[in-house]
Amino acid sequence: MTFLWHDWAGYIGVLLVLLAFLLLQARKLHGNGLVYQLMNVLGALGVLLSLVFGVTEMNWPAFLMQVAWIVIGVFGIVHSARARRELREAGRKFAP
Repeated sequence: MTFLWHDWAGYIGVLLVLLAFLLLQARKLHGNGLVYQLMNVLGALGVLLSLVFGVTEMNWPAFLMQVAWIVIGVFGIVHSARARRELREAGRKFAP
């Protein structure tokens, strides 16, 4: 069995998503943290690459799930960054 780059991308992607979930359940990561979100986005991207370049017939349900996973992860990153910025700005307003 020959592993091509897209196979490795898919396996690493699956590993990242599962590791992120394991670390979340073990309370080593926070669900709204940047590391957790990046692991999910990069993992989904790896699986997406393996789907696009590694199959002869597209698996549309799996493809759409990975796209949704990426969109949700990016939303989480943007939302968390915005919340952190608002907290910093609120702290400056009340600083002596």
